[in-house]
Amino acid sequence: MTMPPSDLQELLAVVDSGARTRYEVFTGPALPTPHGRAFGGHVLGQALVAAGLTVPAGRNLHSMHGYFLRPGDSTQKMTFEVADLYDGRSFSTRRTQVYQDGNALMSMISSFQNDDEGLEHQSDFDVASVTPPEALPSVWEKYGHLADEGRASWILNRPFDFRYVETDIVLRVPERTAKQLVWMRARNTMSGGELMHRAALALGSDFVLLEPIARKHGYPWATAGMKMASLDHAMWFHRPFSVDEWLLFVMDSPTAQGGRGLGRGEFYDQAGRLVASVAQEGTIRPPRGRDEA
Repeated sequence: MTMPPSDLQELLAVVDSGARTRYEVFTGPALPTPHGRAFGGHVLGQALVAAGLTVPAGRNLHSMHGYFLRPGDSTQKMTFEVADLYDGRSFSTRRTQVYQDGNALMSMISSFQNDDEGLEHQSDFDVASVTPPEALPSVWEKYGHLADEGRASWILNRPFDFRYVETDIVLRVPERTAKQLVWMRARNTMSGGELMHRAALALGSDFVLLEPIARKHGYPWATAGMKMASLDHAMWFHRPFSVDEWLLFVMDSPTAQGGRGLGRGEFYDQAGRLVASVAQEGTIRPPRGRDEA
């Protein structure tokens, strides 16, 4: 099943439902997947846009923390109920509950802030020493011939162009390490201000953030019977950026245990500015009976 790359702008376009309750209620478009389960990153992105539409003008998203509660149906729209928890002089806080057929799929808190000045520093990372994205093949260029083969269609037909600095882990894992570097940018031009770019990056981060765990243990995406699912997702936005320009996603996994693993990441633009940080815990269930190579 070939799924053409979806337009990020359309995927994140939530609309006011018109319902009048103690919450502000929005709905958003579906993103069909081969396995039929809603993609967590898509749910995150839409929830952030819904929350951002309720805050005072001039306040930008700076952090979010969300828990995934149960899987959703990728063919059905979702409902986003936004509660106004706090509006202060500098910050606004929103709680967004995501529902489908009356069942809660995700619960998220997000915070927004007026632009302000203060102390500034960032961790050092030599982006200039990394192979530039233009010199690396896209996942599509390497594996486009597999686009009609079930699970591969989901990996290939994404709204982001991913380019691995090391080898990818689509079919095999040549390098067993808990670290990886991936260049990424949206396939289409994004508009809609900083809220849309930050929501889109949250969506995009969910595609690969757990990969360092699978890489460390030698499991490629093509492993039959392997199951991975996000449990929670936290993200902090530090500086303005454009998601339709190249960003270097620097990832690692410090630990995996008890059927769970932790993925962490930082996003740098090509000028070396740290623009966002992310962390996610997920379940990792290798196929039963397989010994690690």
